[in-house]
Amino acid sequence: MGYNRDNYKRIRYDYEGKNLKAKEEAVKRTNELYDILPELKDIDDHIKDIGLKLFAEGLKGREGFEERVAEIRKGHLEALEARADLLEYSNYPAGYTDVKYECAECSDTGFIGIDMCSCMKRALVMAGYESSGVGNLIRTQSFETFNLDYYNDISEWRREMEENLQEFKNYAKNFKIETHVNLLLMGATGLGKTHISTSIAKVVIENGFDVVYDTAQNIFGDFEFERFNRTYQDDSEDRTEKYFECDLLIIDDLGTEVNNQFTVSTLYNIINTRVNNNKSIIINTNLTRDELRKKYADRIASRLFGEFLPKMFYGKDVRELKLK
Repeated sequence: MGYNRDNYKRIRYDYEGKNLKAKEEAVKRTNELYDILPELKDIDDHIKDIGLKLFAEGLKGREGFEERVAEIRKGHLEALEARADLLEYSNYPAGYTDVKYECAECSDTGFIGIDMCSCMKRALVMAGYESSGVGNLIRTQSFETFNLDYYNDISEWRREMEENLQEFKNYAKNFKIETHVNLLLMGATGLGKTHISTSIAKVVIENGFDVVYDTAQNIFGDFEFERFNRTYQDDSEDRTEKYFECDLLIIDDLGTEVNNQFTVSTLYNIINTRVNNNKSIIINTNLTRDELRKKYADRIASRLFGEFLPKMFYGKDVRELKLK
């Protein structure tokens, strides 16, 4: 995923600090215990010598090697048991001197081998939300704050939105890369499409997936910059890579952007590439089916209505109802 370069540098630096801090705190706790329990240091020194003893036995030849090693290992186990007993007797937990990482998977390095750990991915995604201003939506818009009472005027609206809400919750909870599903959220303005999209994004992020959420206008603006404004000397981050690489792309307010050949071509490229690579998309739009066909032509409309699950939003403008 094409993460924001400044966010990446900052978070990478934070991880280096977290890893070092965890190790330093473990050393500090250990040294404090050595002052309180000098015999603990004697046990630890003995345990540290095990490797050297094994190496030395290997130099003595093969005769009797297994027996000598077995004796050393027996002593090692006895030392570990003595250490645990000493800590327990002194009212300290067995792992008191262990390095305590926030993420056991990557030991607070941000990487497992050469692969980025999911914890660092989540940190980068959340940083991306914050830097783009969408983080405010995530804090206030969730499934828990989605109020179905605004759809009570007509029973069919209420029933339809109840069913939709449950489907959206299931979609977010069960989101998997290998079982990609694309959603097309349709309906007039103010019916909760952005709220639902934000709610889905929040759960999917919390489950460890990469999500990119932005308006169609901003997304097309990034592609326009890459196409027309980037110079050969510009070594800044590619602004558009993230729209192809993330696990879930959410395009908000499709149809509000300036419509021209470039934006139509860009939209087709995004949809076609992600569909072909089995990567999920959620698109929100105030346009009707006929308006989408008219605005984006058949090759995009066929993708939208062939590769996406359309979900209709019904009711009155929630923003207006809140003002009453």
